[in-house]
Amino acid sequence: MTTAQQLDDRYGRTRRRRAPWIVLIAVAALLVGAFGWSIVTTQMNAVDADDLGYDLVDEHSVTVRFQVTGVQGKDVACVVEALDEEFGVVGWKVVEIPAGDAHSQALSATVPTVSEATTGLVNSCWVA
Repeated sequence: MTTAQQLDDRYGRTRRRRAPWIVLIAVAALLVGAFGWSIVTTQMNAVDADDLGYDLVDEHSVTVRFQVTGVQGKDVACVVEALDEEFGVVGWKVVEIPAGDAHSQALSATVPTVSEATTGLVNSCWVA
């Protein structure tokens, strides 16, 4: 036995194992890759809606104008709401938008209400 081996045995030193570190780095790389891919796929299906205005038609309906920006070639659905002066929902409607070639579309939807509305807006949109 050499002196180095005797000292290693005496003080409990062992060879460093690299396999656990390699496995840990590989798992971390896979997790980072999966997280990155989930962000990319989420952004590919993201739909953005901007309110352009509203018109109070009468005490039982409001027309909401909005613009949808997002995916091309996929159907989109949006929830359009009518609100009263206390921001309570007095009417809502799901608007289905067929797939188109344009990156953004300006649309309008008339929402029936149960009482007089003071505003109208787009609550949310998603890929249908």
